[in-house]
Amino acid sequence: MILIKLLILGASGSMGRLISKLAVEDKEIQVVAACDVSNIGQPLENLAGTIDPDKLKISDIKDLQKIISDTAPDVAVDFSIAKATEKNCMICVKNRIRCIIGTTALTQEFLDEFEKQIVENESPAVISSNMATGVNIFFKMVSILTAYLEDWDIEILETHHHRKVDAPSGTCLTIGQIIADTLGTDFNEVAKFGRSLGPNKRAVGAKNEIGVHSIRAGDIVGDHIVLYAGPGERIEFKHQAHSRNCFASGAITAIKFIANAQENKIYSTREVLDL
Repeated sequence: MILIKLLILGASGSMGRLISKLAVEDKEIQVVAACDVSNIGQPLENLAGTIDPDKLKISDIKDLQKIISDTAPDVAVDFSIAKATEKNCMICVKNRIRCIIGTTALTQEFLDEFEKQIVENESPAVISSNMATGVNIFFKMVSILTAYLEDWDIEILETHHHRKVDAPSGTCLTIGQIIADTLGTDFNEVAKFGRSLGPNKRAVGAKNEIGVHSIRAGDIVGDHIVLYAGPGERIEFKHQAHSRNCFASGAITAIKFIANAQENKIYSTREVLDL
């Protein structure tokens, strides 16, 4: 069996640790390097809570080019922050490394240039706001429901832990884009965020709007609800993540998919799962 040589970026983060644990335990993957800006020199197994047969230590992300040259990874996985991802994954793709990116809030400028580099260097990637299997089935079902309920009011509500830095969530924005595409509209034009009109005023929805609402509280992993409301009835379609394990498992599936992908492009998790 030929092992997939994996580079983990942002290995000290919550998702980096989970992915590290699953990757080290997977018989089809060999973790050849793990990088971050913190915990440099610490054993990966201490952070990931697993037995690391190679006794890998966290490397300084500043040395990324040298690390790549020394370890020759096939795939890099990154669930860090947008600023870091945009810098480090660009280095990876220019070294013909296939990337799995779960970071949200990436700029369009980066995505456009990254896609050009994918074609030039023949190194496809998976970029997804959410790699959980259930969420991607949720995306598919939202497109189906919306087609039947296009005349109803549609609102999106997302809830996450209070440490999450972006709002709305990337998953929420993906849901909104799917709904808008199904309705044949531009999400950027019809999205209404929060609907607050100030003290003593009442926010009023409109038929051609998609309401988007964010809540940040406690340690909630991630809830997403799409509310369809019509005359005398409503449908609430919900997905709840009980732990981040579903995201990490999805990342492992994406790693195995991209290692053998043939088309030089950016894939979505829906394509990874053949949805």
